[in-house]
Amino acid sequence: MFSHIVIFWIKPEVEGAEQRLIDGLNHYLTDIPGVISMHVGKCAASDRPVVDQSYQVALNITFKNKIIHDEYQVHPMHVEFVEKIFKQVCDKVVIYDFGDLE
Repeated sequence: MFSHIVIFWIKPEVEGAEQRLIDGLNHYLTDIPGVISMHVGKCAASDRPVVDQSYQVALNITFKNKIIHDEYQVHPMHVEFVEKIFKQVCDKVVIYDFGDLE
């Protein structure tokens, strides 16, 4: 298994940015070949000081392996999402990739 976790910070000046991002993630990425599972959600409130609450939206996608993840990155639907949604509504992104590297 290979996990691709993306943490998004939205542009506060863009009206409806958070929902546009969530809708775009669900529209563009769900049916890309090789996606085993996908979960999109908003930052969960927590009283624990070790929990980062500075972001607005997170994405967790799993793939069979890194090779399939790499194919996903250049898939036309992913590229279209980056151009039409991500660049319009996001200020910052941090990505955590881990798992089987074969």
